[in-house]
Amino acid sequence: MANLTREDTVLTIQGTEIPRLGYGTWLVTGSDATDGVRDALEIGYRHIDTARAYENEAQVGAGLADSGVDRGDIFLTTKIWLDDFEPAELKRAAEDSLRQLRTDYVDLLLLHWPSADVPVEHSLQAMRELQEEGKIRHPGVSNFPAGMLARALEITPLLADQVEYHPFLAQDALLALAQQHDLTITAYSPLAHGKVVGHQELTAIGEQYGKSAGQVALRWLLDHPNVTTAVKASSRERRQENFDVFDFALSDADRERITALPKDLRTANPSWAPDWSD
Repeated sequence: MANLTREDTVLTIQGTEIPRLGYGTWLVTGSDATDGVRDALEIGYRHIDTARAYENEAQVGAGLADSGVDRGDIFLTTKIWLDDFEPAELKRAAEDSLRQLRTDYVDLLLLHWPSADVPVEHSLQAMRELQEEGKIRHPGVSNFPAGMLARALEITPLLADQVEYHPFLAQDALLALAQQHDLTITAYSPLAHGKVVGHQELTAIGEQYGKSAGQVALRWLLDHPNVTTAVKASSRERRQENFDVFDFALSDADRERITALPKDLRTANPSWAPDWSD
């Protein structure tokens, strides 16, 4: 990855630098979470994503501490679960996350899903107070479709909306809002839970560059304005592979081939999910 500029690997949103490629820790627990975070930071990742619902914040915190990387060089995200969206509970949960993560602040705190029970105004007010106290650098949301995101943005500026996004699921309305309001869309499940790996079209594109289908998918996502991503990997080999996506460029024809793929695969749609068409 020689001759890369900072702009190649870092996205600047609202004056804040966010590493475009993050290491995600969903379903990574125990010592695997500690080892994975430490290894990701050794490889060069500087964006780490976790959540209270992942039940691994303490292990992620241990990995951060063990890495020896300066805290100020790491962009750290965690998320508050729906049970803690009332303001007092949200603040307590956030402070517990800081203890677990062994840090005085997180760079980004997200509402993990929209709540049907607690008005978003109440939760965002609590997040603003945490921001004023220096405990979070920025508030954001996750799994908010475009209509919900637009309404939240009327209440307070947000840095990010983290949503499922990959070559088989479009997010055009959210991307338009992101450019309009200068926020990032962070793609989770960017490899579509393994559906990308071995995909015929993506594999064929990758063969032109000596890259895998997964690397093609990540490169395609990161070619979009305002997009960052957090990708999970269970081995050092895979973490390294995912990180090596800044040393090649897709052609316009490649991107058009990927854009033309069906965009109807949603892998995360639990019973509490919002109306995605909102």
